[in-house]
Amino acid sequence: MDERDCIFCKIARGEMEAEVVHDEDEVLAFKDINGRAPVHVLVIPRQHVGSLEEVTRLPESVTRRLLEVASTVAEKLGVGESGYAVRINNGPDAGQEIFHLHLHVLGGQRIGMP
Repeated sequence: MDERDCIFCKIARGEMEAEVVHDEDEVLAFKDINGRAPVHVLVIPRQHVGSLEEVTRLPESVTRRLLEVASTVAEKLGVGESGYAVRINNGPDAGQEIFHLHLHVLGGQRIGMP
């Protein structure tokens, strides 16, 4: 997918609206519009990376920052202490719908494995 057509790239560029919960130069976090838990936030690199196989295209500092922001968002939204899941769906069989690398931060209820 071309990053000009990528929904998450459009959100990162401010061309599409999203309920942003964390915003910084290289990483963005926003609420999932189809949330599957009381807290369901997506954490994305601003740089277009289609899948986990392409993660080496990101600077290591950004890769690390994705995980740090996931933790920060969980704390900010009140699920840090009770627990939360961080998931990456990679590829169609895993349920990846938008082919821009993203982490799901899920919490606010008991989160099991699919």
